Amino acid sequence: MCGRFMLAAPPEEVRRLFEYEDRPNFPARDDIRPTEPIAVVVLAEGRRRFRLVRWGFWPSWVKDPAAFSLLINARAETAAEKPSFRGAMRHGRCLVPATGFVEWRRDGNRRTPFHLVPRGGGIVAFAGLAETWSSPDGSEVDTAAILTVDANATVGAIHDRMPAVIAPEDFAAWLDPTVDVKAARRLLVPAPDELFDLVEIAPPPKPPRPVAPRRTASGGGEGGANGGGQLDLF
Repeated sequence: MCGRFMLAAPPEEVRRLFEYEDRPNFPARDDIRPTEPIAVVVLAEGRRRFRLVRWGFWPSWVKDPAAFSLLINARAETAAEKPSFRGAMRHGRCLVPATGFVEWRRDGNRRTPFHLVPRGGGIVAFAGLAETWSSPDGSEVDTAAILTVDANATVGAIHDRMPAVIAPEDFAAWLDPTVDVKAARRLLVPAPDELFDLVEIAPPPKPPRPVAPRRTASGGGEGGANGGGQLDLF
């Protein structure tokens, strides 16, 4: 699965890779979490466009999103058959720019986080599905999920799933709604083993132990050497 990811590249670098018309300005983000806004690239009227959408997919037919499950991922193998994602697999395919993602290795009750970052740096594109949900009052919310596939050998050392990565030469085919679902699904394969490096995230440093105050003599004032002197942290 993919439950956290990063997009820390400058906006112009992202734009050069994905070739969208817009010129958005956005900050580097090292810890993107579900329900937060994420950047996606869509094809609208034949042109690539940048959008900010909610990470957490709401199918258009959902009546009450508050009662609906949080769908941040979709399995590439079954998305086209699932009622939640069937429509988006036909006409809502998108690209999710990222500079890496986070996965956890389970060791009994212990979970160890790792960064999966492109070897040598750079940006990758996760395969995504986007859909606009409309409320009864007419307001709209753009939403998305990230497609996942079986892990490659690198990610498989810690987890059995990973985001589906679309190569730059396949951007056009993935975004094009005239490319049928069967052909689009053939693009959803594990990334090459050498694409990502696996980097264990160091645990945060323990806070320093508090320094016990010591007493200092008050120089003939009240208290003196018998206690009752001034407290000093230094």
